[in-house]
Amino acid sequence: VQLQASGGGLVQAGGSLRLSCAASGRTFSRFAMGWFRQAPGKEREFVAGTSWSVDYADSAKGRFTISRDNAKNSVYLQMNSLKPEDTAVYYCAAGSRVFPLSQSRGDYDYWGQGTQVTVSS
Repeated sequence: VQLQASGGGLVQAGGSLRLSCAASGRTFSRFAMGWFRQAPGKEREFVAGTSWSVDYADSAKGRFTISRDNAKNSVYLQMNSLKPEDTAVYYCAAGSRVFPLSQSRGDYDYWGQGTQVTVSS
């Protein structure tokens, strides 16, 4: 599976961005899909995931929404009410473990190249 993330950019605090991740391969629907992020000097962390269910990091709950379109081999992350602390490189990932949905980086086998999100105050 090859993943291509896009949609990052510079936005003011309180604004919104929609990240997209396009996947290759015919078995996209079988994978759990996740969004992770990595800020400078910090470890890569789980943001949101979807397989049979959806899950969010506490920092994303109520502000971010993950969705997927299996017909388009794509997963999306709608980010609203963005804060400066959301600034990071965002990565999409695919994993074969679909239940229970995992927040662990080690359970995701394929990674996209990342897209930069910068939120100004």
